[in-house]
Amino acid sequence: MDKILTVTLNPAVDKTYTTQSLAAGQVNRMRTAQNIAGGKGVNVTKILRQYGCEVAAAGFLGGYTGRFIEEELKRRGAACHFVQIGGETRCNMNILADDGYVTEILEPGPQVSQQEQALFLEQYEALLAGCRLAAISGSAAEGMGDDIYQRLIIMAREQGVSVYLDSSGESMRKGLLAKPYFIKPNWKELEYLAGHKIADREGIIEEAQRLHREGIAKVVVSMGSKGLLSVTDRGVLYARAEGIRAVNTVGSGDSVVASYAMSAVFGESDEKAILRACAISAANVTTLESACIPMETAASLMNKMVVEKIAG
Repeated sequence: MDKILTVTLNPAVDKTYTTQSLAAGQVNRMRTAQNIAGGKGVNVTKILRQYGCEVAAAGFLGGYTGRFIEEELKRRGAACHFVQIGGETRCNMNILADDGYVTEILEPGPQVSQQEQALFLEQYEALLAGCRLAAISGSAAEGMGDDIYQRLIIMAREQGVSVYLDSSGESMRKGLLAKPYFIKPNWKELEYLAGHKIADREGIIEEAQRLHREGIAKVVVSMGSKGLLSVTDRGVLYARAEGIRAVNTVGSGDSVVASYAMSAVFGESDEKAILRACAISAANVTTLESACIPMETAASLMNKMVVEKIAG
């Protein structure tokens, strides 16, 4: 039973633009525009399908934008089990300027009714029975409480399913109370969980180890161009891809989640897992379309990198 369940409570159509520069308060004409099925869990789904993993995708979709996302996932071979809602799935804008600035404009998303939430929870519980692990990613839908991820993790544990959680803010903090198996905060999100600024890699290690001691089996921190760091009961590992020219960084954290989920299915070691995740994440930033991995680039990077064992 190697099927992976992905959960996206607040998906989006990512409208990716390129332009020479972006000026506030002025008319800005874009050079190119592209609509991409997005949202963190949707990105995880796309990457897993690209690598041939069996995926069941769940969450909420609504309106034209929702149909666009579902059609894209079905085209990639994912089994879709989304609850159709009365509201319209949001759109996000990602503006990539030649001067190096990346501007993201994120819509809040539609309100989800109590009836729609109840239908999702019923469907989620049924899907857990046929899945190896659940990857829960992104923000919660409007109308859902901050404890939603905590509830989903508890439901998964009752069926013996490990949860890979990647979120932020209070829904992430409360989710940690249920002890997911794996979390992937970035540097800024780790600072939120810590309640203070973190100055350097040593501070990241200290905070990740604290979370591990409190019951999170795998804590993986994404540090952008500074690489990946993982803390497990087997020690602290670090990996970094060198010489990468970033085109679009959207989906890089989702690449890490997808890669670690794959490594769990493949039974790979911690060293192999961080190498694969770092390579796929780095390859993701080299293309304009998020969560569309140039697999030859990822394979080449994986062969070039070395894992540093910091402790353990």
